[in-house]
Amino acid sequence: MPVGSITRGTTNTNRLRRVDRWITTRPSLRRTTNPLVVDLGYGASGVTTLELHERLLAVRPDLRVIGLEIEPSRVRTADAQLRQVRAGATRFSPAARVSFALGGFEVPTGDDRPVVIRAFNVLRQYDESEVAEAWHLMAKRLQPGGTLVEGTCDEIGRVASWVAVDDEGHPESFSISLRLADLELPSIVAERLPKALIHRNVPGERVHALMTDLDRAWRVHTPLAVYGPVQRWLATVGTLVDTGWPVTAGRSRWRLGELTLPWSAVAPAPTPVA
Repeated sequence: MPVGSITRGTTNTNRLRRVDRWITTRPSLRRTTNPLVVDLGYGASGVTTLELHERLLAVRPDLRVIGLEIEPSRVRTADAQLRQVRAGATRFSPAARVSFALGGFEVPTGDDRPVVIRAFNVLRQYDESEVAEAWHLMAKRLQPGGTLVEGTCDEIGRVASWVAVDDEGHPESFSISLRLADLELPSIVAERLPKALIHRNVPGERVHALMTDLDRAWRVHTPLAVYGPVQRWLATVGTLVDTGWPVTAGRSRWRLGELTLPWSAVAPAPTPVA
């Protein structure tokens, strides 16, 4: 039986473009001899799985994507959509190397291990205490050096955050990605933090300090808004770096409204032993 609980199944075209764009930068995806990617918990429609394949083709023309869902009716729906793709009735390539199957956190791909597992909006209904176990269960199915990308976004993909987890189930990094146009405060992402962090946005926690410092820097650089939101965001990230936050990547990623830090920078404080 598939491992996990049925999600709400909310799906929208282009919803996961921000995380997909980030996945294309993963060195393991570019280097692997077996470019299999799993989209776990794609929801009521297979469209985001097809979009994932389409976007990652830019770096791996030999890519294969398997969409997994715990709800059998969703697999049937996605298979029907795929038949339309094969018939040339959609914008997706009829030759897309995409398939759909029943599965959950156990990631039932046999000996064919994925290099990336994208699991978005699947842990929101779980308790924080269950997150580490789910990470380990999925991560042990990865190829050596592979990555689990687990996160959350809003319904139209303008606000997103995610954790990159290594093949041993250990979180490596935390990323946020925001649509900068009309952005009021970066801390809007607090509503869409991964389950491991969403309840930690309180004083004394690192992720709360990050949200606070982001908002403060965004406000400080309000005068730069006349040059556009990208320039304001670049200055905001620069201020974070200057004040000691270990921001990774560089301006080419920051310009996308993206921000990535080592997991240690936001990791939850240990729970005191009673």
